[in-house]
Formats: sequence, structure tokens, C-alpha cells
Amino acid sequence: MIKQIRSEQLKPGMYIHDLNCGWLDHPFVSNTFAVRDQATVDKIISLGIRELYIDTLKGADVWEARPQSEVNAELEKRLQEIAQKRAEKPVVTELKDEAARARRLHIEANKTARLVLDDIRLGQKIQIDRVEPLVDNMVESLFRHQDALLPMARLKNIDDYTFEHSVGVAALLIAFGRTLKLPKETIREIALGGLLHDIGKAHVPEAILNKPGKLTDDEFAKMKSHVNASLHLLHGVPGIGTVTRQVVAEHHERIDGSGYPNRLSGKEISQYGQMAAIVDVYDAITSDKVYCRGMPPTQALKKLLEWSKHHFDPQLVQTFIRASGIYPTGTLVRLESNRMGVVVEQNENNLLEPVVRIFYHAGKQHYIPPELVDLSKVQDRVASCENYDKWKIDPYQWLPS
Repeated sequence: MIKQIRSEQLKPGMYIHDLNCGWLDHPFVSNTFAVRDQATVDKIISLGIRELYIDTLKGADVWEARPQSEVNAELEKRLQEIAQKRAEKPVVTELKDEAARARRLHIEANKTARLVLDDIRLGQKIQIDRVEPLVDNMVESLFRHQDALLPMARLKNIDDYTFEHSVGVAALLIAFGRTLKLPKETIREIALGGLLHDIGKAHVPEAILNKPGKLTDDEFAKMKSHVNASLHLLHGVPGIGTVTRQVVAEHHERIDGSGYPNRLSGKEISQYGQMAAIVDVYDAITSDKVYCRGMPPTQALKKLLEWSKHHFDPQLVQTFIRASGIYPTGTLVRLESNRMGVVVEQNENNLLEPVVRIFYHAGKQHYIPPELVDLSKVQDRVASCENYDKWKIDPYQWLPS
């Protein structure tokens, strides 16, 4: 049986089924492994991991611990409650009109983010006049219709993860800020921070960034040094304001004080830093990397809810869920009818009933005539999120263009 335990209940002889944290928050080769000594227990506790999951069939048990099924049922109930709350996302432009612009903008954004990292690796300064117009265009696109750019920003190439992750974080922060009804100029500064939050990784060796095995203590320290390296690179760059710096400086801090580099806690972390922490983790755990597969978006949202018990502000997590959607735009879903399609637009009255472009039958395993289905107007419902690679489906082919 899989059970949730507190980290202080962990003992040698137990088998960890899920370390219950983001891949970049620990140095172990996997989230699943046997605990062989007290040193491993001490390391896990020192990382700020509060709760994790053990497999009692493979190791020692904790009798009073909650079964994972009970925890999942509680999280599912909370997610359903959030989904019922109206998510105000005023649409200025029709999706079909914004989609083509968003595709071009996504290509430009990835190109610019790559150039910024390449310049840093070559010892050149950040050309902020190259970045600022891009951020402005991203903000305007998401304000016109966020379901056009957000699914583009979710699509990543494993080999290009570092800079494509920054584009994804920037886009999600814009949607987040819009849902919070922050001033547009503040959202622009947050997005700029999102685009630049990981530039310090240009000074982290690729062998560490993409290492498929366990990181040594020195390698893990080098990985975490990217935050201060990013701040150093931004020093003296014109146009970098306080909000942007807070996003860069605080995106790995946690409200319980377990984050880095300064172990800030509670209100010591700005609202913008807390927003960036939520978005950074969400984009990371839903993205495929060299050493692990990303989890489905809805599962990642449940993880954010679970971690908001200690690491994230619960209200901000709920707002982020309303901003992204329970089934975020661009997600491949299977319906109860066994038909499959891509979520192309959210339903602001109920996030469990998005608009889906249907094109495949999972049971019969063949393509069917494409059809736009508004789940708020039919009996069909989402049964599960699916993986594009598993079904050999090209997402670009089915997103609005």
C-alpha cells in the first residue's frame, strides 16, 4: 500500500514511492528509492521535504499513516471546488484571430531566450532592448486571448528545456497576474523576471543541468548557485526594476523557510516571488527533461495544492489554478466516450468543461473527423489527461493556427 508520512517518520528500511517534491529540489537520481541509512533520512529532512509517500509492500510501514488514495480523494475534491468558481478572463480577440500571431510570437520568444543565454555564455552583457519588446508583445497577446499563447508555451523540446522553460514561466506569470488583476505594468515586470529568472544557469555546466544520475553535494550547490548568478548578471542592466529582481531572487524560496538561497519565509517573500515559485515548479514538473518525464497538468495542480500546506501560499495556488485551468489549454485529453482531443479554450463558468478539438478515437485507435466540442453543452466529460508521445500525436497540428 502507498501511504503518506511526515518526513520525521521516515526510517531506514522504508521504500520511498514518491519523494513528493520537484525534480530540481533534490539531488537524488530518482523520486523513488529504498532508504538504506540515517544519512539519507537526514538529507531528505534538510531539503525541507515535509511529507512523502512510502510503499509498504517494499519496505517498513507506518500504521497510522494515511493511504495515498485518501489524500488523492481530498485533493480531487478541493480541485473540483476551485473549478466551480468563475474565472474571469475577458476575451478581446477571437481565438482564431490571435492564434496565428501567438505561434509567431512563440517562435520569436524561444529564439530570443536562446540568444540571451548564448550571449551570457560568450561573456556578453544582456541586451535588454532585445527582451523588453518581446515581453510587451507577450503581455498584449495574453490580454487579447490567453488561450492562444499559453498552449504554445507548454510545448518544449527536451534539448532546449532551459530557455523554453523561461518562456513558459513568463507566459504563465502573465496569465497569473491578469487573474489577480494586477496593473499591466507590474505584470510586464513580472514577465520580464520570468523570462530572465534562470539566466544564471548559463554558468552551470550542462553536465550538471542534464545529469541523469544523483548530484553530488558540490554539484547540487552549483545548481542552486544559479539564483545569485542571475542577480549578478542583472546588476547594472538598465530597465530592471525591483519587481523583476524579486522574481529572479525569490523563485526558489518557500513560505516555510525551506527554500534557497536565503531561506526566506512568510511575508519576507514578496507576492511576486511567491507567484514565481508556484509557476516555476508547475512548469518544471509538467515538462519532459533528459532525466525524467513530466507529469500531466491536472496531477501537477494537485501537487501544488498538496504543497501549499507548507511551501506555497494556498490562496495564490488557487488563483493560479483558475488562471491556468484544471485542464490547461493545449492538454491532450481522453473523454468518457473514448474520443480524444486537445483542449483549445477554457470555459470561465466551469473549468471542468473546456472546449476540446476532438480528432481521435482511443478505443478504435484511429483518427475521426475533427470536431469542436464545448463540454458545457454535451454529456461527455474529461476522463483523463494523455501523453502526446504515447499516442504519437503532433500537438502543433491540432492547436488553433
